[in-house]
Amino acid sequence: MSEARVATAPADRRSRSAGLAVSALGLLLVLFLLSTFVGVADLRPADLLHEATRGEALELIATSRIPRSLALVLAGSSLAVSGLIMQLLTRNPFVEPSTVGTMEFAGLGLLLSALLVPGAPVIVRMGFGAVCALIGTALFLAVISRIEVSDILVVPLVGIMLAGIVAAVSTFIAYRAELIQSMTAWTTGDFSVVIEGRYEILWVTAVLTGIALLVADRLTVAGMGEEIATNLGLDHRRALALGMTIVSIVAAAVVVTAGMLPFVGLVVPNLIALLIGSNARRAIPWVALTGAALVLLCDILARTVRYPYELPIGTILGVVGGIAFVTMLLAGTRRVG
Repeated sequence: MSEARVATAPADRRSRSAGLAVSALGLLLVLFLLSTFVGVADLRPADLLHEATRGEALELIATSRIPRSLALVLAGSSLAVSGLIMQLLTRNPFVEPSTVGTMEFAGLGLLLSALLVPGAPVIVRMGFGAVCALIGTALFLAVISRIEVSDILVVPLVGIMLAGIVAAVSTFIAYRAELIQSMTAWTTGDFSVVIEGRYEILWVTAVLTGIALLVADRLTVAGMGEEIATNLGLDHRRALALGMTIVSIVAAAVVVTAGMLPFVGLVVPNLIALLIGSNARRAIPWVALTGAALVLLCDILARTVRYPYELPIGTILGVVGGIAFVTMLLAGTRRVG
C-alpha cells in the first residue's frame, strides 16, 4: 500500500497542477470578459443579440474594449515577468522596474525623444525609452555592486532614491521645455486612451516574455551569483545583459503606451515564489498569468469605484502595491531583527 501511494503521488501533483492551471485560466477569462463589458459607455451582452444594437456594440468592442483588455493583459504579464527577472539577477525580492528607477529612466527617454525628435513614431520613442531604461538599470546595478550591502532592504531604498533623482531631473527638463502635461501622461498609468491602433507595440512584450521563458534556466543559474554561474559554464555577463535588455524594452513599451504601472513586478513574483518557488521555468507562466489578472482586476476597480468617472489604474496599483511593499519591508525587518 505504501509503494502504491508513493507511485500515485506524482500523478496527484500533476492533477492538482492541471486543475489549478484550468482554474487560473478560467479566472483570467472571467476578468477579461468583465473588462470588456465594464466602462462608461453602456454595453451589455444582450446588445450583441439584438440586431438594432449589434453593430454599434461590435464596433465599440473591436475598437476600444478588446484592445484595452488585451493591452492590460500584455502589460501586466510582461511587467510581472520583468520583476521576476530583476529579482533573480539581483537576488533581492524587493526590486522591480518601479523600485530601481527603470521606469523613470524610460520616462526620461520619452522626454528626450519629444525634445530631440518631436513627432517621431511610437517605435522611435520606445527606442529612446528602452535605451535610457537600459542605461538606468545598468547604473543601478553598478551602484549596488560598489556598496557594501549588509541588509536586503538597502537595495530597494537605493533604487527608490535613484528613481527620485531621475524623476526630479525629468520634471525640471519638462518644466523648462513646457512638456509637463506630456510627462504627466507618461508617469500616470492610464489605459483610458488605449484604442485600436494605439496598443499594438505591446505585442513586443509578449515576444520578450516568450524569450524569457526560453532562457529561464539561464536566468535561474545567473541568479545563483557570478561565481556559481561561471563554474556551471554560464556566461554570467551575457545572461545579465539579456535580462536587463528584456526588462528595459518591456518598461519602455508599457510607459509609451499607458504610462507607469508600479509594483506589479514586486507583488506578483513574491506571491508566486511563496506558492511554487522561484525556479524561473516553472514560475514564469504563473507569474505572467497572475500579473495579467492583477492588472485586469485593478483596471476594473478603477472604472467602477467612482462610476461613471474613471481613476487612473496607476493609482489603484499604487495603493495595492504600496501596502504589499510596506508589508514585505516590515516582514523583512522582523526577520532581520
